[in-house]
Amino acid sequence: MGEIAAVTLATLFATVSPIDISAIFAALTNGMSAKERKRTAVRAVVIATIVLLLFAFLGEALLNTLGISLASLRTAGGIILLLIGIEMVFARSSGASSTTEQEDEEALERHDVSVFPMALPLIAGPGSMGAVMLMMAHASGLGGQLTVVACVLLIMRLTLVCLLAATPITRLLGVTGMQVIMRVMGVLLCALAVQFIFDGIGDSGLLSGQVAAVSQHQ
Repeated sequence: MGEIAAVTLATLFATVSPIDISAIFAALTNGMSAKERKRTAVRAVVIATIVLLLFAFLGEALLNTLGISLASLRTAGGIILLLIGIEMVFARSSGASSTTEQEDEEALERHDVSVFPMALPLIAGPGSMGAVMLMMAHASGLGGQLTVVACVLLIMRLTLVCLLAATPITRLLGVTGMQVIMRVMGVLLCALAVQFIFDGIGDSGLLSGQVAAVSQHQ
């Protein structure tokens, strides 16, 4: 339980990135009152939580319907998380865990930014959705799955705290501090992603098939 909790918390913290999101939230809600900011933050986190829990509970059924194996999910999820980790380390934006310029322009024109872009795709983006499905598939038994759900709720609570304290956090850490945190979490995410890829390839039976083929040839 402790291992699955640690891996889930580290993965979700890196993919959701509450501190980075708080800086974006501060910019998007610059003209709002404190009451409006609080309402927007709560709504964004609630919507994102619902989306992530839906992927957590219905992800396996969706995979079975599409005929996708858990080994494929582990490998594909690991590749996606690896790309996000590389993006974090080199401070580049690929759109996997951020918004595009067109989405930013549309968000500035909206009065309510809780659904878009805050809840989707910033908090509950492709990376965090894939991570939740991956960790639920990786968890063993009901206890492990409940641990993953508890970790999702904990990260969402932390995200809400960061959004409510967006302005002080941005001023305290500054650009340099936020970049340092992002790069450290990016390195950890890359390591976790590579492990997921190794597990997926191992579970797929490809390596054992190659070993058997070599043995027959000899």
